[in-house]
Amino acid sequence: MIQFQANKTLLTTAGRQQMDLAFEVEKGQLLTLYGPSGAGKTTILRILAGLTSISSGHIIVDGDVWYDARQKINVPTQRRSIGFVFQDFGLFPHWSVYDNLRYAMPKGEDPRLMHELIELMELGSLQDTRPTFLSGGQQQRVALARAIVRKPRLLLLDEPLSALDDDMRHRLQDYIERIRRHYELTTVLVSHHLPEILRLADAVIWLDKGSIRQQGPPEKIFPPAPEKT
Repeated sequence: MIQFQANKTLLTTAGRQQMDLAFEVEKGQLLTLYGPSGAGKTTILRILAGLTSISSGHIIVDGDVWYDARQKINVPTQRRSIGFVFQDFGLFPHWSVYDNLRYAMPKGEDPRLMHELIELMELGSLQDTRPTFLSGGQQQRVALARAIVRKPRLLLLDEPLSALDDDMRHRLQDYIERIRRHYELTTVLVSHHLPEILRLADAVIWLDKGSIRQQGPPEKIFPPAPEKT
């Protein structure tokens, strides 16, 4: 379980806004953060990753304290068990797919996990290919596999499919769903795409100006439109 509470001043195009919110994510759930630009969605991912500081609050992951302002605990990013996939894939362009994955794998880790991911993500025929010769969808599959090969306790996805066409986006959603359920990954996804949210999310937090506007299962946050009679 992820227990998150944060207070922080956000600097947005509309001026200063105060983020003051708290939420929990059950182990193995996929939580989607939804809301307008500047609402604090990516900031929350960065706080979870230890890349952005907060004024007060706490982050507890499966009972381990990653951050606690009162106790002055702040586990550095490299010691937080996270996988982070940004909008830009961040792959090493001159390395093969295989080398990108091998570099991300912790030292001493059983290589069978990497080979299992290559199979699950259907990357076998691309292992020797450099990212510059891959399509956007193929690069995203590599980025997802690289994030997961570290066996993270928390997977953070910052609109990873936003640059893909609808067909490729739908296929990548299949991969995300398959991988996270296979490894029971607790996941936080930033997305504006309602079909994607309804398909993938177990829970949704609708953010507005650094606060929670609504929270609950996707079918409650985005009920279907009533049928016309």
